[in-house]
Amino acid sequence: MKIMIVDDELAIRDALGRKLRREGFDTVLCGDGHEGLLAFQAERPDLVVLDIVMPNGMDGLRLCRRIREMQDTPVMLLSAQAITEDDIIEGLNAGADEYLIKPVRLNEFVARVQAMLRRSQATAAPEAPLIYNDGWLLIDTGRRLVTVNDEAVHLTPREFRLLSLLFSRSGRVVTQREILQNVWGHAYLDDVYYPRVYISQLRRKIERDPAVPRYIQTEHRTGYRFEKLEYLGKTSSN
Repeated sequence: MKIMIVDDELAIRDALGRKLRREGFDTVLCGDGHEGLLAFQAERPDLVVLDIVMPNGMDGLRLCRRIREMQDTPVMLLSAQAITEDDIIEGLNAGADEYLIKPVRLNEFVARVQAMLRRSQATAAPEAPLIYNDGWLLIDTGRRLVTVNDEAVHLTPREFRLLSLLFSRSGRVVTQREILQNVWGHAYLDDVYYPRVYISQLRRKIERDPAVPRYIQTEHRTGYRFEKLEYLGKTSSN
């Protein structure tokens, strides 16, 4: 499989590239965002690694948005500073799937790349489809379709996987550890902030009032629960 790395620091992209090649991956190495955009269009990599801070008017977030306009290729962002929830939300809004803090530990980097690729392949081969429709929210896992009030809602692959997991266990609590294991993978079990941020994003997209959620309920210090509702009907646009 082919991994593209875009980072203006030569030492970092060369070190990451060498490690990936030793693990059997093909690599495409780029020094800035403009070069990365052209390479993405030409090479169609299976996964992209982007430094956030890059020169020449095309940083990692901007390049991530351009990539998302073309494909749902998994994207990992590299950050030179500690990651806050606001950083994660900004990355999610740009279409990123993952953050990793510099300096990068090479074995962890490879483990996360492999986990992202496994999830991407699993998304391409979904389990038996499930359908939910209460008039306001429709979830069709077979068609990878979510609509709210008859309007299609765009979910990232990770958001869709999380919603599908909760929906498949409707009425039951899914612990944070189960969420991390099933949606992110074993390498992410310590990243306890991920579920909270992604749940917040999902609520913004599917709930009538995200501040008072009815579908995705929080079980304090335990996890989350998806609740099916009685028929709600639609909201008139008039």
